[in-house]
Amino acid sequence: MPLALYALAAGAFGIGVTEFVIMGLLLDVSADLGVSIATAGLLISGYALGVVLGAPILTAATARMPRKGTLLGLMVIFTVGNLACALAPSYGLLMAGRVLTAFAHGTFFGVGSVVATSLVAPDRRASAIAMMFTGLTVANILGVPFGTWLGQHEGWRATFWAVAAIGVAALLVIAFLVPRDAAPPEASDWRADMRAMLRKPVLLGLAMTTLGFGGVFAVFTYIAPTLTRLAGFSEAAVSPILLVFGAGMVVGNLAGGRLADRSLGRAVLGSLLALALVLGLMTVAQHGQWTAVAFVFLLGITGFGTVAPLQMWVLQRAEGAGQSLASSLNIAAFNLGNALGASVGGWVIDHGPGLWAVPLAAAAMPVLALLLAAAGMREHRRSATAALAPRRRAA
Repeated sequence: MPLALYALAAGAFGIGVTEFVIMGLLLDVSADLGVSIATAGLLISGYALGVVLGAPILTAATARMPRKGTLLGLMVIFTVGNLACALAPSYGLLMAGRVLTAFAHGTFFGVGSVVATSLVAPDRRASAIAMMFTGLTVANILGVPFGTWLGQHEGWRATFWAVAAIGVAALLVIAFLVPRDAAPPEASDWRADMRAMLRKPVLLGLAMTTLGFGGVFAVFTYIAPTLTRLAGFSEAAVSPILLVFGAGMVVGNLAGGRLADRSLGRAVLGSLLALALVLGLMTVAQHGQWTAVAFVFLLGITGFGTVAPLQMWVLQRAEGAGQSLASSLNIAAFNLGNALGASVGGWVIDHGPGLWAVPLAAAAMPVLALLLAAAGMREHRRSATAALAPRRRAA
């Protein structure tokens, strides 16, 4: 893999830390700024909303810029946003800093995916995307636990100072290792890009991503009460078990990229089917300690095994200059899935059968995504056959 991919992974690492580390610092932020824990929790929702809104806006605004310059500019926004969080004297300004940081998230992964695929041979493109996303998965194993520890011992602001330093380091690495664009990006017409986004195969891909990750986060959002109340673990055991989930993320992410390089259709169908099976079986496995840990690992593998195939699906179904926008919107769809999953899981707990049924409800979402994928593949085959028919008659 080219060194430039590791530079993209460095940026992804910083973004992964800043997105997820706030979950471990809610009590500290709540106490320091004098807000309730529930209000502090909105910093997570605000970030997700910033990703969903920022992805199309920034991608459209930077469509005619060189992609390397766009990545550097996004890392500047990321760094400034984290500095604003570290210096924020009030909850409102901390939220503003979080949203500013989130604006860089979707476009970085969207444009970064396009850059990553341009750096390798066609049969390695999904693996290149997976390599970039490895930074995000490693962030959950190393960056988030360290950032949480730092914030709890030195104050939550110290964590944001550290993440801003990561942003500066990633900026420098990208500047030195990512090559300049071989040619300027094609002139982009936002109307043509939007027409490309409204094509059925692209919309199917975005829906599949939202549903697939909705299933993952329906369970993961409530993993702490699942492990303590159903599996019988102590609260102190939750953090080490989350490292197991992080290890599964790394394995699944890289495996998904390799499988998608061999056969994209099979990788999409296989990863969604595996995710649905793991979520369904977790309904039983979550009641035993060893089986719960094993299925947390499998959830990491199958959940992130879908990332590269789904991202590659949207890239392939988009056309021309619309690829960057499609790729960025798919990152927004991942975050929309996070919010959807958390809402579904919360409804099942408060108004449905209860905590034990969350994995069962979660499994329904990748099943729906699987049905959409099968329908999309059938339509793609019919379109390809129809396109070949005139050539055969001419021959």
